[in-house]
Amino acid sequence: MKLSKILHVISVVMGLIGVSMSAFAVLIWPAGVVWFGMTREVMLLCSITSLLAAIWLQIATIHHMMLERKGEIV
Repeated sequence: MKLSKILHVISVVMGLIGVSMSAFAVLIWPAGVVWFGMTREVMLLCSITSLLAAIWLQIATIHHMMLERKGEIV
């Protein structure tokens, strides 16, 4: 399996994790409640971090695919 395919799969998984965490924090998590040592704000910060990681991985995937197309990376 090519590295670009692996990066793409990881970025999709990170994006889904970020979206599900933010939806869970906004729709289900009550304000001011601490579950497992986490508050709503901490959950939203974690979801933003995973969404940013997914965007970064997608940019890396596009760059790697362009290098593969030019033949610079095998």
